[in-house]
Amino acid sequence: MDTFDYVIVGGGSTGCVMASRLSEDSSCEVALLEEGPRDRNPYIHIPGAYYKTAQGPLLKRYEWEPRPEQQRPQGQTMVQARVLGGGSSVNAMIYIRGNPADYDGWAAAGAEGWSYEDVLPYFRKSENNSSFTGATHGTDGPLNVSGIEKIHPLTRAWLEACQQQGLPLNPDFNSGSQAGTGLYQITARGRRRSSAAVAYLHPALKRRNLTLKTGSRVTRILMEQGRATGVEYLAGNKRHVLHARREVILSAGAIATPNLMMHSGIGPATQLEKQGIKVVQDLRGVGQNLQDHIEISLVYQLNGPHSYDRYKKPFWKAMAGMEYLLFGTGPAASNLIEGGAFWWGDKSEPLPDCQFFLVCGAGIEEGVDGVPGGNGCTINLGQIRPYSRGEVTLRGNDPLQNPIIRPNYFGDSRDLDAVTDATLFAMEVMEQPAIAQYIERRHVPDSIHGGRDAVRQFCQREAHAALHPCGTCRMGTDSDAVVDPALRVHGVDGLRVADASIMPNIISGNLNAVCMMIGEKAAESVLGS
Repeated sequence: MDTFDYVIVGGGSTGCVMASRLSEDSSCEVALLEEGPRDRNPYIHIPGAYYKTAQGPLLKRYEWEPRPEQQRPQGQTMVQARVLGGGSSVNAMIYIRGNPADYDGWAAAGAEGWSYEDVLPYFRKSENNSSFTGATHGTDGPLNVSGIEKIHPLTRAWLEACQQQGLPLNPDFNSGSQAGTGLYQITARGRRRSSAAVAYLHPALKRRNLTLKTGSRVTRILMEQGRATGVEYLAGNKRHVLHARREVILSAGAIATPNLMMHSGIGPATQLEKQGIKVVQDLRGVGQNLQDHIEISLVYQLNGPHSYDRYKKPFWKAMAGMEYLLFGTGPAASNLIEGGAFWWGDKSEPLPDCQFFLVCGAGIEEGVDGVPGGNGCTINLGQIRPYSRGEVTLRGNDPLQNPIIRPNYFGDSRDLDAVTDATLFAMEVMEQPAIAQYIERRHVPDSIHGGRDAVRQFCQREAHAALHPCGTCRMGTDSDAVVDPALRVHGVDGLRVADASIMPNIISGNLNAVCMMIGEKAAESVLGS
C-alpha cells in the first residue's frame, strides 16, 4: 500500500507522538518515515550508557559556519539524532519544560493558543511522573518521568556548593519557577530510558492502521496545484512514493524540515530561484530565525576517584553492570548529569537566563576531553534565551546535500556577556568548600590571566553548540511566519509542520519535553480538523 491518510516525515520525539496519537483513530491510516534505523541498539535503553549514544553512530553530523571573528577552523559540527525516537533516544534524558513566560511570549508574538495555560494540559497529558503530581504534573501519561534513585555524592557536594554560593534549593524545576539549584528529573524509570519511541510508538505499532518505514530518507514533498499530496523517499537506494489523502506532516527537525521544504519549492523565492528550484510557495521565513543554546564546558581534575569516571576501569565497570542487572540501580541507571541550576548571567534579565549542569565525569560528551589521572567532572553551562538568530540555507539543488547552517552564535554581544558572567559564576561555585575538597585543579581552562576579558575570550573561542536548534519554520500570523497556530504551512494545503522548528523563540532549557508537547497538541489539532 502506498496511500495513507497521514504521512509523517521524521520519527523523532514529535513524530513518534504524532504517529501514536493519530493512529488512535482506527479510521485513519498513518505512515511514519524515519531516515535512521530502529531503536534496537541496547545502549539506547540503558540510562547510564548515555555517554555511548552521545557520541556514537546514531548521530547525523552537520557542518556549521562560525562567525568570522570566532576564528574557528572549518569542520565544526552540529549533531542531530538519526534513529527512531530521535533525540529522545540518544540525549541525556533531562526533563525540562522551560519557563511559563516562554510560552506567554509565543502567544504574545502571534502564536494564539500557545500560552503557558494553553500548553500545560499537553505536558500533563504526556507525563507519568513518579514524584510530583498536582496542577503542574501528570501521572497517567505514556512518558515515564522520574528522579534518579541513587544520587552520586559528588552531585550532592556540588548542590551544597551552589547553596554556599547563594542559590536556593529548588525541588522542581518544572513547577513554574526555575530559579535555584536542584536535581534534574529524567525521562526514564528504573533501568530503562523512556524515549518517545518506547513510550508512544512501540505500543502503537500493534495497530494495523500504523505503518513504520525506517531507513527511509524523504527527498521531496509532492505537490499538485498548491496542495501537498505525498512524499518521495529513498530506501535501499531505490526511489519510492507515498501518497497522503489528508496531510503530509513534517517532523524532521529544525535543520531537515526547512531543507526539505526548500528543495520542494517552499521557501524564499530568491534563494530557490538561485538554485534552479521551481517556486511553489514564496515563504521568506523558511530557514530563518534559527536559534540554539550555546554552551561552555569547564573540566576539573579530581584528587581521587570521586566521580563516575572510576567506572571506566574494568573491575568497577563489572560491578556497575552487576548492580544494574540485579537491582536496576547504580551508575547504569543514572544519566550521569544528575544536578543542575538555573541562575542569572545578565542581572538585568527578569528571569534566570543561564542553565548549569554538573556532569559526574570528564569526556562523557562529544568534544569534551578526559583529565590526567582519569578522574574528573565537567560543568556545562549556557545561556537559555539567546538574542542571536541564524539561518539554514540551501547549499545546492541536490536534496541529499546538507544545507548551509549559520547559527550566528554570539551575533548579539549580550549573549557572550551573559555566558561570560555565568562562566565566572560557575568557577566561583567550584571554589566553595563543599566541592573544593574534591578538586585537584581546573583542567579546562587550565589558567586564565586577565580577568573577565580573558574569560570572555575563552568563551568566544571554546563555546560549542548545545544541540537544541529550533525556530526555522516559525509559528505566527505575520509575513515572516511559516506556519499558523494550527501548524499549517501558510499558502500550502495539506502540509503541516510539527517539530522544534515551529518555536517562535527558544525555550529556557532542554527541548525534548517541549517537542513531545508539540506532538500532543498538534495531533489533537489535526484530528479536530
